[in-house]
Amino acid sequence: MGLAIQSPAPGRSGREIVVSSTRSDSHTWNLVYLQLALEELGHRVVNLGACVPDEFLLAECRARCPDMVVLSTVNGLGFQDGLRVIGVLRGAPELTATPIVIGGKLGIRGADARRSSALVAAGFDTVFEDDAGIDALDSYMKSALDRVAV
Repeated sequence: MGLAIQSPAPGRSGREIVVSSTRSDSHTWNLVYLQLALEELGHRVVNLGACVPDEFLLAECRARCPDMVVLSTVNGLGFQDGLRVIGVLRGAPELTATPIVIGGKLGIRGADARRSSALVAAGFDTVFEDDAGIDALDSYMKSALDRVAV
């Protein structure tokens, strides 16, 4: 089960971001990278870790009411996992307006616009394929978080 690691945030005015993998993804380096990059951008990060069960992710998001949820996957099963978990998250009334994004290696055959479109149609706010960098996420976050009340 996932382990929530919350970054210290004294004096930071950034937003609270939950970073997590999916239940089938055991990779952690991507999560650590995201946590460090988002902290450098001034955000408070709760890193739920690898192999996070949907129920744990949902419980943490409900308890924390984060400003954004960032799901990262490296194992190539992000599309399947994403379709499943977004239904769980969007099924919670308190998360319907929360920006939720997914990124990483969503399949084993490279980027696919149809796959990204299907994930957005299922409820993700946006999708970042594995070749997108932190600058793309930062740019998206600036606009998305401006629309979310503090």
